[in-house]
Amino acid sequence: MKRIITISRELGSGGRTIGKMVANRMGIPYYDRELIDEAAKVTGLSPKYVEGYEQRATNSFLYNLVMGSSYGYGILQSANKQTLPLTEQIYNAQRDVIQKYAESGSCVIVGRCADDILKNRDDVLRVFIYADVEKRLKHSIENYGMSKETAKEEIERSDRERARHYSAFADKKWGDRRNYDIMLNSGVLGFENCAKIICSTAGLDS
Repeated sequence: MKRIITISRELGSGGRTIGKMVANRMGIPYYDRELIDEAAKVTGLSPKYVEGYEQRATNSFLYNLVMGSSYGYGILQSANKQTLPLTEQIYNAQRDVIQKYAESGSCVIVGRCADDILKNRDDVLRVFIYADVEKRLKHSIENYGMSKETAKEEIERSDRERARHYSAFADKKWGDRRNYDIMLNSGVLGFENCAKIICSTAGLDS
């Protein structure tokens, strides 16, 4: 049975780790960094550039105007020859890659609005991983080598940017339960249990 699992997550909640555990448990591909690399090939930008700007989008007209004119507004053109802002070019490239991966077979896809991009498919399980701030701080300090203050700043920044990105491209509120099939508190359940629940819910448990 084919099943695509999309994982949205809060920074420090262990969403990437849980996604890898699900993919390893089921023997299916895991896509995360690959989306950056593939989008870079399509747009002609460097992977580092794509990574740096892929989530810096808002629903502000002025912001996108500045991004378009100041950061390579003329790199790509749409089918009707109208030039798109850079953030939209990157989103469109990643959207196409996500759709290609979904067509190819069962897989785990992390972040980048995949849950919304694939919302009309019947074979998608949309997951959101979250945890309380203290658990997220602890995970970030232990796994990313951050100080507590830096971890706090990064968590706040990440939440803000992911919410803006999701609002800009999915036109929905990031983290809203109505956008997902299951939401798991990794701080309470633990990573292993989250992975088991996802596999079981997806009907892929071994």
